[in-house]
Amino acid sequence: MSYITSLSGKQYVWLVATLIAMAAIMALGVIMEPETEDALAPSFSTGDSIRHIAPKLGTTGFAMAKELGLPLNVDKDVPLSELDVNQEQLDHVVAHLYSHRGRQLKYYVFAAPVLFGLVFLTRLGRPDGSSNDQRKLWYPQAPYIAVLLVAVVVCGFFMGKSPNPMEGAVKIFKGMVGLQPSMSAVVFAFMFFVGLAIVGNKLICGWACPFGALQELIYSLPLLRRLKRRKVPFFVSNLIRGGLFLLMLLFLFAIIGGKKGFVIYHFVNPFNLFNLRFESSTILITVVVALVLSLFVYRPFCQFICPFGFVSWLAERASLARVRIDLTRCDQCGACSRACPTHSAGHKVDGKTFAADCYSCARCLKVCPREAIAYRFLSINEHSTDGILASHPEPSPGDG
Repeated sequence: MSYITSLSGKQYVWLVATLIAMAAIMALGVIMEPETEDALAPSFSTGDSIRHIAPKLGTTGFAMAKELGLPLNVDKDVPLSELDVNQEQLDHVVAHLYSHRGRQLKYYVFAAPVLFGLVFLTRLGRPDGSSNDQRKLWYPQAPYIAVLLVAVVVCGFFMGKSPNPMEGAVKIFKGMVGLQPSMSAVVFAFMFFVGLAIVGNKLICGWACPFGALQELIYSLPLLRRLKRRKVPFFVSNLIRGGLFLLMLLFLFAIIGGKKGFVIYHFVNPFNLFNLRFESSTILITVVVALVLSLFVYRPFCQFICPFGFVSWLAERASLARVRIDLTRCDQCGACSRACPTHSAGHKVDGKTFAADCYSCARCLKVCPREAIAYRFLSINEHSTDGILASHPEPSPGDG
């Protein structure tokens, strides 16, 4: 018996309806997409001023001055040649700023795999009527791998680096210091990505983020399994990630450094990979190190650096659908903790309120001998703190 033949009639309806909904979302995105502009950045000369160039790049004068290494209060009407900006420097900055012009369609494309992940985890992963003895059939990896490949190829290399979750977490703060032309646009992007992290626990990170997907695919290779059993302590990884986030804010608002608008993440932004453009050696090093470490460390960039990873970890407390553990059934055998690539499952079993990140990878959902773990929304008669159930849940669809 295979997974696909074990699905019930209702689950086939869910599957078809979900695929149709995904197609409709992307079709709507195509319809709503503004007319395509030239892929190549426009050319300017040093005889032009910042005030002339910045609007054509969809940025602010402050942001352009910062990228050119000029004071933020520099005269924006003076030709750049009089500010000692040479043509090579201008071309580099123009290409960099133009690369941040994302496509509106990409928001719709991000929503599609998140929808599939949500339905797969809550309704399709476990065939209806299957017993716990058949749990090896549950939550097959093939659909997850397929979605991850789509995320890398389509959300990444085909559609370019912008927009992306990391950018969404940083630009809202850049807007506060005048480095974004539209505050409403960056607020929308931030809320969009956080919303996709809340509707299903970090689904945007686990199922749709192209760089997260690339790390996941590499980690999924059947290599270095013994090393993968060793997990970095969450306290260490989150302290580094949270510390970088705080440092970013301190530099950005010139609380330290004395230069407002300085963003440390610009030097470690791996999403440049999807434009095949590495503006500094530190970006290339970040990409290479993260991908090599992914062979035996689970999502190292997400765990140690990503600002959106930190924001979405905080947002996990509000997630509507997530891994939920019923401690009245759990006998603390440790099966879910061993299957989990982070410390999330173990923390939930231990009753910790601020558990480690859960990327909704489903590895823990097919190993419990007591059926104490499930991915679902909270029932009306239940109370849950960070995925730990305080009352006995209703039977899941697969309980028969």
